[in-house]
Amino acid sequence: MLRLSESNEGAGVHLAAPNLPVTASRWLALAAAPSFALMTVLSAYGAGGDMICSAQGGSMLGGMVPMYLLMSLFHCGPWLRLLAR
Repeated sequence: MLRLSESNEGAGVHLAAPNLPVTASRWLALAAAPSFALMTVLSAYGAGGDMICSAQGGSMLGGMVPMYLLMSLFHCGPWLRLLAR
């Protein structure tokens, strides 16, 4: 039984970007940390939508700003691997 790649070899048909999912996942991994950093800044200096998410007068660890900051730090791994090359 022929595989798809073997049957299309003689016809000159090429599969479109066989490593596209790998490339896309690498770009998405690099996009996570700056996106969360931007959301941190927008939440910190934004229009006060944080009042919906947390009780007023709560601790400094409550709210969206610390959560976005931690998420940005947790997603820095791909950037550190890129800089280590």
